[in-house]
Amino acid sequence: MSDMFWFTALSTVAAMIGIAIGVLLPAYAMGRAISSALEALARQPEAEKSILRTLFIGLAMIESLAIYVLVITLIVLFRNPLLEYLLKS
Repeated sequence: MSDMFWFTALSTVAAMIGIAIGVLLPAYAMGRAISSALEALARQPEAEKSILRTLFIGLAMIESLAIYVLVITLIVLFRNPLLEYLLKS
């Protein structure tokens, strides 16, 4: 098997592992954030606006991490910068 096959196979496996971890951890963090916000709402219903505003800002920050992982994974899959070094040798 050629070097190109192994390089493509390993970069695909690395991208799959990266997207798996990069989606699972933010999903877990979102679940914890929502759970904590619901507990806070149950304890202090009068602070609903403040809690929800903070929750939505936090969820946006957590979601941005998953989007960054997706972008980097797509770069590795479709425009791998290390591929140029393999093709030169």
